[in-house]
Amino acid sequence: MRQFLDMKFFLRATSVALLLGFTMPSARCDEGSDSNELYYYRYTEPGEPKSIECDVAVYGGTPAGVAAAIQAARMGRKVVLLSFNKHVGGLTSGGLTATDIGKKESIGGLAKEFYARINRISNFRPSEAESLFRKMLDEAGVNVLLRRCLESVEKKDTRVISARMNTGEAVKASMFVDATYEGDLLAAANVSYQVGREPANTYGESLGGQWQKVSWKDVYQFCRLPISPYVVPDDPASGLLREISSEPAGKPGEGDYRVQAYNFRMYLSDKAGNIPFPKPRGYDAGRYALLARFLNLDSRIKWLLNYTVQPMTDGPVQMRNGDSNNAGSFSSDYVGGNHRWPDGTYEPVSFAKLSPPRRGLPVPLNKLYELRERIFQDHVNYQQGLMYFLANDPQVPKQLQGRVKRFGLDPKEFEETGHWPHQLYVREGRRMVSSYVMTQANCESKRTVEDSVGLASYAMDSHFCQRVVVKENGKLTVRNEGGFGHGFAKPYPVSFRSIVPKKEECTNLLVPLCLSSSHVAYGSIRMEPVFMILGQSAGTAASLAIEAGRLPVQEVDITRLQDRLKAEGQILYYGQSGKPGGIIVDDSQAKLEGHWKLSTLRAGYGNSYQHDSNTRDGKAVATFTARLPAPGKYEVQLAYTPNPNRATNVPVAIVHRDGTVAFRVNQQQKPSLGIGFHSLGVFSFDRSGTVTISNTDTNGHVIIDAVRWVPTPD
Repeated sequence: MRQFLDMKFFLRATSVALLLGFTMPSARCDEGSDSNELYYYRYTEPGEPKSIECDVAVYGGTPAGVAAAIQAARMGRKVVLLSFNKHVGGLTSGGLTATDIGKKESIGGLAKEFYARINRISNFRPSEAESLFRKMLDEAGVNVLLRRCLESVEKKDTRVISARMNTGEAVKASMFVDATYEGDLLAAANVSYQVGREPANTYGESLGGQWQKVSWKDVYQFCRLPISPYVVPDDPASGLLREISSEPAGKPGEGDYRVQAYNFRMYLSDKAGNIPFPKPRGYDAGRYALLARFLNLDSRIKWLLNYTVQPMTDGPVQMRNGDSNNAGSFSSDYVGGNHRWPDGTYEPVSFAKLSPPRRGLPVPLNKLYELRERIFQDHVNYQQGLMYFLANDPQVPKQLQGRVKRFGLDPKEFEETGHWPHQLYVREGRRMVSSYVMTQANCESKRTVEDSVGLASYAMDSHFCQRVVVKENGKLTVRNEGGFGHGFAKPYPVSFRSIVPKKEECTNLLVPLCLSSSHVAYGSIRMEPVFMILGQSAGTAASLAIEAGRLPVQEVDITRLQDRLKAEGQILYYGQSGKPGGIIVDDSQAKLEGHWKLSTLRAGYGNSYQHDSNTRDGKAVATFTARLPAPGKYEVQLAYTPNPNRATNVPVAIVHRDGTVAFRVNQQQKPSLGIGFHSLGVFSFDRSGTVTISNTDTNGHVIIDAVRWVPTPD
């Protein structure tokens, strides 16, 4: 870290002009392995100017972006999803597959559908996740454009008019969604944001600021042994070991501009044929001198190669088949190497009072991408070098080294990038500041909201922000600072106001990922299932705003939004059912006559549906009968999966209080509702309702999946 943050390499944020001319020695030098495809950003020669028009433009191929795009498209909108790199899925397809779940009963809607379709909620393969995301995007009819990097935003008053990409394309839309890990679109749209850690007194957070004392006091702290931070032990004149910051740390509770550490979520294997850890270009074993000293400090330390909170134990890294994370005092997290990643600026200062929010782009986006590319390659160099060091350096105890060498990179994953993950784990970037800020009090249910658009349930969790010299028991030693992991009693609702900007700043932008939150609360919200949940909610709100005549997103009727989300299976308050709302009769519950065949595809409501094998004989009849909780008006909805081989004239009859009404439904068209259902209208019923589907005089396959009755206010 010290090398990366030394002032001769990085100038203070106030010297922006010098920053723009900054260069850094490349991580790719004259020896070792390299993959031409392992990069964050590559310059693209712009093409001819071109205009792309759509209803909803989603910038960011993260799980939040994928969910927002799918949801808006399922609701009948023309959607373009723009991904910064060659992939969709963010961390979920980039290595993080040991899903940070929290309470699984808090997961509903599209997130629940994704995990159901991949057949597990955790420990799937990254490639499986990306394949499923692409399939779901294709099914929804989303136009996916890869390697699109935002260059600028055109804005009129409080509305974003268009977003210009590095390819020369200008994307014009009624609604925009910033689903990036960094919040680049919101900043380009001049929306308020913060970077770093608020002082504890800003929101009255016990976990706020530096040196909090609630948790992680003894975790990954070099077993609280007096390890010397100096090149020559106990000699300050010899200088600090590498990866220790020379910056002065703040006082307990003070804020700063530091960002919790990033790493790559390696996908490992101990099976025959695994890929040995590569030696990165410019490898320097001296970078790991602090780790070498720690590994040989005390023979009583047990190296577990996994998470641990027990005294005299450490990782130093997690090594398992599959997704392998940071797990130690000196581990795969590159502590301090990322502070300029969010917006290109950083000042090593501490403060007792939070500064006003930032607005705009202190560093132009193209220069910021180049800076991030250098930071990205430095993270590659650091972590690949760490693994090579552990597997090969003679300073590593032989028994530990033997255990490390059993593992390598999985040969079936990340083939284009030398089996190394293509996605850096950006745990935190910008955080928007809107009219409502989620805080520790929300996580602990001491403060709640009525405009919920989804639940978060993972513990408040932050990785280390700095590694510094401290005085402990009279000796100068090294300690990590900024990590915490603090649980709470139950899942809590996330406010709709926290995913939309202040109305006076922007009225057609939603931000489901870099939402309005303190650093502490963001440590809980920043999990991939929650990003999918909030992405779906953002896509729903964007579609409803368009439906209401391009309404400012802040004015979307929250009751209507929540009703729609609940109908989609979203869970808004803890204890609420995760099943789609209304009364649903599945095909397995229908009375069937004639020939119906169960599809071999896992799709549709309940992951199954039936078809008539295109017999067109009028003998295949399915009758769906619902027992309704009370007389009244209900919207009747028909579920089916569209396909070009479907019939365009499926006979459907509804028996209701006032008689029978007949329809012909085109099952080649996308269902009108985003959950795979098609609305047949609103009708009055007594205590029961019946819908009959047949294949009389049809011109293709007839699908039966489910029928739903949704109570509708008079």
